[in-house]
Amino acid sequence: MAGERAYDVVLFGATGFTGGLTAEYLARHAPAGLRWALAGRNSDRLAAVRDRLTAIDPALTELPLLTADTTDPRSLRALAEQTRVVASTVGPFIRHGEPLVAAAATAGTDYLDITGEPEFVDLMYLRHHAEAVRTGSRLVHACGFDSIPHDLGAWFTVRQLPSDAPITVDGFVRAGGRFSAGTYHSTLIAFSRAAQAGRVARQRRSTEPRPEGRRVRAVRGRLTRPDGLGMWAVPLPTIDPQIVRRSAATCPAYGPDFRYRHFAAVKRLPTVLAAGVGLGAVAGLVRLAPTRRWLLGRLTSGQGPAAQRRAQSWFRIRFVGEGGGRRVRTEVAGGDPGYDETAKMLAESALCLALDDLPPTAGQVTPVTAMGEALLTRLTRAGITFRVLEAVDTDGLDPRPA
Repeated sequence: MAGERAYDVVLFGATGFTGGLTAEYLARHAPAGLRWALAGRNSDRLAAVRDRLTAIDPALTELPLLTADTTDPRSLRALAEQTRVVASTVGPFIRHGEPLVAAAATAGTDYLDITGEPEFVDLMYLRHHAEAVRTGSRLVHACGFDSIPHDLGAWFTVRQLPSDAPITVDGFVRAGGRFSAGTYHSTLIAFSRAAQAGRVARQRRSTEPRPEGRRVRAVRGRLTRPDGLGMWAVPLPTIDPQIVRRSAATCPAYGPDFRYRHFAAVKRLPTVLAAGVGLGAVAGLVRLAPTRRWLLGRLTSGQGPAAQRRAQSWFRIRFVGEGGGRRVRTEVAGGDPGYDETAKMLAESALCLALDDLPPTAGQVTPVTAMGEALLTRLTRAGITFRVLEAVDTDGLDPRPA
């Protein structure tokens, strides 16, 4: 199949802010000989992105531009049939994402996106997983800050522990930087669709097979102040625990009984309480059409902070894992999570699927299940750090700080 395709990678949504950053990353880091193209619905805006890329690499003056629109399934089928991998930044995905997923699944094309929308991911599993398994397509959602550092970070932590005993992992997220307009819109829409999302999640649970002879769980934690963290741990209701749980379900290395909990690490309790009140208010207001339209209008998709502001942004995720008489503390860290690092993660994931020797998988799979070690290697080379901070026997002997 690969030899019949015109392109190795197509970036769909290249005219958006994050899509443009992903295109710039590929312009700087794509290996010689990679056959890649930009895709979107507006040919003039695509040409403007290409003009910007030629300042990075003059050889890109002839970079192919493909016109396709989420409202035109025929154009998406033609797009999917031309490439081995298609990476999408076009959200909110619950509104715009499914036609390209359907086209990729039918064409046997690998698909990537940066969604953090649980309802969308569950719907795509229910509607397109079986077809992707049939054609050999890999559908890999959440290939940005949601959820690659959490998914790979939990996996990296588990690898430091024995696999023949129950394992628990807690993740604690800190970040400094502005979230993207796309994330803002997706979050508001998710709040407004909480009931629908719950129904879809239950449908998926009723149909998705469970691992045989093992148990995997993503457990909602409680507000607490763990020893050694020096901060409040606030349960974080993002898609990340679901992605971690699904990775654990496919891999015996997570042990016979695996549990993951996911938290934001916050210094001051008043900040926690204020954020909770604010989120509760937004969740109520967004269910009303007039206030939802007003809130959605506060940030416009396609906009983002300047490079200087992004350069000051950062993220750090600490993991605490225990199992088999061992306790480890690990860390995943990088730069601007909402834009620069998300663009890097998506681009490296696309290159990984297109070029690397990976285990055979098909259907809707997680980043760890699809790419695992190869993606970890790529991201480490690209400047995202994965490190062991401490490994200790739980009887208090043999501390081995990294």
